[in-house]
Amino acid sequence: MAKKGNRIQVILECTEHKETGLPGMSRYITTKNRKNTTARIELRKYNPVLKKVTLHKEIK
Repeated sequence: MAKKGNRIQVILECTEHKETGLPGMSRYITTKNRKNTTARIELRKYNPVLKKVTLHKEIK
């Protein structure tokens, strides 16, 4: 039986990549605790297309 918990998978998408118009998209999959973190996550992650660290926001 599957374990039920407060941890859910979320997708982080690069915000700067959309503005450039370059093909492709930088996305990361991570988990967060739904109880402790109710707001959307914003993390600085590496974007391999732009070759620099950019802001990635959680998408639905």
